[in-house]
Amino acid sequence: MNPRRAAGAVLGTGVLLCLLAWVVVTALGVRVDGTSMAPTLHQGDRILVAPGSTGEAHRFDVVLLRATGKDALLVKRVIALPGDRVAIVSTPDQPFQVLLQERGRGPVYRVVAPQWAAQAHRTSACCGPDGTRSARPDLRTVPEGAFFYLGDNPDLSDDSRAYGWGELGRVEGRVGLRAFPVSSSPGIGNRPVLEEYRGPVP
Repeated sequence: MNPRRAAGAVLGTGVLLCLLAWVVVTALGVRVDGTSMAPTLHQGDRILVAPGSTGEAHRFDVVLLRATGKDALLVKRVIALPGDRVAIVSTPDQPFQVLLQERGRGPVYRVVAPQWAAQAHRTSACCGPDGTRSARPDLRTVPEGAFFYLGDNPDLSDDSRAYGWGELGRVEGRVGLRAFPVSSSPGIGNRPVLEEYRGPVP
């Protein structure tokens, strides 16, 4: 084959693949609106949902969901699953400490996410019986078929503290990757970890 023709064919194939990828991202990608998940996700990012993940919620994954009683599509991070106990404790030094007791037994851990430490300045106590904000911190058990979720930018996020427990049946999918902008790392990142908690348990 003529080298010039071969190069043209390769170039044409590359352009076609790029065009196809752009169509997939535009058609199937979900556009992020708002700053509630910053710095993990930014306004205008496009994300793709993992196929077959409808109704799934795994601890610390980012999911697309519809809040109970709301039609708007939310992008949030799963913190606690059915049977877990969860609370948020505020002190003057640490206004946003998320506590978790897995499956409602054993030690109580602190959920540590670097993005929270940099952005959480407002005091916030949780949880009421329905999973919303409360006047004082209280470890609450996540009901069957439900989960507790937060934004990665706590001061600017409407999440379980506002809407209550999430419903597993209203999860539209787990966010698999960031598809746009292409210069970004495709992974979601900023996944929290569990750390020993030595403070008083509410």
